[in-house]
Amino acid sequence: MSLVTGRLEILKEEDKKDLDVARVSVDEEGANKRKLYIESYGCQMNFADSEIVASILRENGFATTSKIEEAELILLNTCAIRENAEQKVRNRLQHLVPMKKKRQNVKIGVLGCMAERLKTKFLEEEKIVDMVVGPDAYRDLPNLINEVEDGQKAVNVFLSREETYADITPIRLDSNGVTAFISIMRGCDNMCSFCVVPYTRGRERSRDPFSIVKEATELFEQGYREVTLLGQNVDSYKWKGVNGDLNTTTFADLLEMVALINPDLRIRFSTSHPKDITDDVLHAMKKYENICKYIHLPAQSGSSRILDLMNRTYDREWYMGKIDRIREILGEECGISQDMITGFCTETEEDHQDTLSLMDYVKYDYGYMFAYSERPNTPAAKKLTDDIPADIKNRRLTEVIAKQQLHSLERNQMAIGKVQKILVEGFSKRSAEHLCGRNDQNKMVVFPKENFKKGDYVNVLVTECTAATLIGKAVEEVLA
Repeated sequence: MSLVTGRLEILKEEDKKDLDVARVSVDEEGANKRKLYIESYGCQMNFADSEIVASILRENGFATTSKIEEAELILLNTCAIRENAEQKVRNRLQHLVPMKKKRQNVKIGVLGCMAERLKTKFLEEEKIVDMVVGPDAYRDLPNLINEVEDGQKAVNVFLSREETYADITPIRLDSNGVTAFISIMRGCDNMCSFCVVPYTRGRERSRDPFSIVKEATELFEQGYREVTLLGQNVDSYKWKGVNGDLNTTTFADLLEMVALINPDLRIRFSTSHPKDITDDVLHAMKKYENICKYIHLPAQSGSSRILDLMNRTYDREWYMGKIDRIREILGEECGISQDMITGFCTETEEDHQDTLSLMDYVKYDYGYMFAYSERPNTPAAKKLTDDIPADIKNRRLTEVIAKQQLHSLERNQMAIGKVQKILVEGFSKRSAEHLCGRNDQNKMVVFPKENFKKGDYVNVLVTECTAATLIGKAVEEVLA
């Protein structure tokens, strides 16, 4: 999964969610149920996991609340991808100390990647925490809660090779009723030297395609009009049926299965590892209008030397060839976004310039950019020295962000004078007289509301833009 837990600069204005601020529970009906409050930090996978947790606990007598002061159980679903992400959770726990002292019946649990990384050490470091639960142990939450209520501390950080939660229907938290996440796989087999994910989420395992299609179908029937298929590396999705290789479903196959549910159901996916995205996937995207022409393709660096140290398994030229292939099959208008890390171990000014020149070659639509943050026990932490001073990391980051701002504006200007098909997600954050929704390339578009409503598809003529947002007006023209 992309590094979306840290500094994010180039994102659609109307869609910009401060990823340093947690998403929280929604209020559910349930007069006789105990109150559960969940805060989710980090990547989209964590938000999807919180929806699974809410579903499991609903079956065990809990209803979610958006008011933390009402909660009997407080859960923080955490991220460990960067040091800042972990510090944010620790700061939040300190803010909860007065509440815990005042309401001693309140139980606090830490879930997710940070829980998996620290395990029982978390209980020693953060005394107010009652339980620590890893990403593959959510089914055990009812038992763990019982242990805590009996006066014990509870821990389950067992990593599974089978768990996909395929049979659990998520409760849609913080939902706009139009877009939803569907987890299609868990874990990661890519041992990038900087990344903690393989150690906090375990090995790759794919969910059976029939349960995915069933979930997407039910969402469409409930009024949702867009699903995002989630995985740490969706392109390595592979499900083998009872006959083994004879019945293997690839990610391209799965995309087609979901696309065929209904042409009014849009499909997005995240994240793609450059080494695994295939021509079959690109051709499936081209074949079906409702598969959005947008790919998040993390590069992490433009330097072949740094990419080798990162164990990304490709070099600069290979990555550029993959970009060429995307443009060849899907056209210049296909949206492409990036992850970039500045100041990785031993990075020189020449390496940094390679990153800037790669950005010039691709001209990404937007990106997620960070200064390198060493994570304990990763291969980079064990074998390499984090030797780039913070001021140099940050200066390089500033240059990468500035470059992306120029490219984002240039790419957005390409849309001016063109009609975009927009799925309305709700009101603009700046005006109740305007609606907003995304186009095919995952860019937010703002336009006067007229008589349109959330969930409608609207043809919008783009008349102006910023580096982050497209602005236009509804027209009757139908896209060719």
